[in-house]
Parts: sequence; C-alpha cells; structure tokens
Amino acid sequence: MTFQTPFRTKHIIQGEYFVTDDPNLVLSTLLGSCVAACFRDPALGMGGINHFLLPGNDPGVSSSIRYGAHAMEQLINAMLRRGARRHGMEVWLFGGANVLSGMTQIGDSNAKFARKFVHDEGFKLRGEDLGGTRGRKVRFHPATGRFEVTPLAEAIAEKPRPRPASTGGEIELF
Repeated sequence: MTFQTPFRTKHIIQGEYFVTDDPNLVLSTLLGSCVAACFRDPALGMGGINHFLLPGNDPGVSSSIRYGAHAMEQLINAMLRRGARRHGMEVWLFGGANVLSGMTQIGDSNAKFARKFVHDEGFKLRGEDLGGTRGRKVRFHPATGRFEVTPLAEAIAEKPRPRPASTGGEIELF
C-alpha cells in the first residue's frame, strides 16, 4: 500500500521519537539493526514512532534515547501527555535485522528487548516485522494505523541517484 498526496512525511532518525494527531502526516524511518516501535491510540487517531539503536538502559548517566528503555518511555509519556489512554494503545514493532554477518547479533537483541518491553508493560502487540538480514523502510500513518514496509534494497532502488556525466580527470565528492 502506497501513501499518496495529501500526506506529508516526517522522517525519524536514530535516537528520535515523534507523536502526532495530524491526519495528513505519515511517519517514516529506515531501519537495519535498530528497532522502531509504533504506538497508536485508535480512539484519538494519534500515534507515534521511536527509533532506537541499542537494547535496554543507558549504562551511563545520560538516559540516552538511543537506548530502547528510554526511547520507549519517552514515546509513551509523550502520548500520555497528549491524552492517550495507556490501556488503549496498540503497538507494532519493526527492524532488528542482523545486517552485518560475523558481527554481534545486535538486531536480535533489539528485537528481543522490544518484544519483552511490550509484553511486560501490558501493551497490545498488533504486529511485527522483526529480524532477518535486510533493513526496512517503514512508513506509518498514525491516524489510520496503516503501514507500508519496504525491504531496504527495494527502498533504495525506489529513487536511483542520478550520476552526473563524467568530464574526465576530475574528482567529484558527494
């Protein structure tokens, strides 16, 4: 399913979260080993997304949103401040791929953390697209609860980058 005009897009990067009740806004992110949790209060047509890099809590003093526990708390609290009902929230989880072979399985750790957090906090897990070895482009429409998930290789291929004509002998940095 592709979102067409009149929707605007807000892109979320690592360590961010965003909440909206704008019916014309789609939230988007690109994920590899990171996880994005999409929360929605269907009664309000409001929802939000976070994008975290590491599972659990920040071992330092900063409570960085790059860590799952803090990212989840920030998103949930932002929704509650805007009138969402905790017991009515729905959740979808995306990402957690192991994109680099031979490296630690951080994607698996992120996915495991996200599932456990949702379960332990008593939220309704409505769906997930976690794991694997390929990244994803996720687009979430909080007003309707609709999603568009595209494997990253396809997402990159959607917009091929134009190559300038070579003039020979010059170096181009981009």
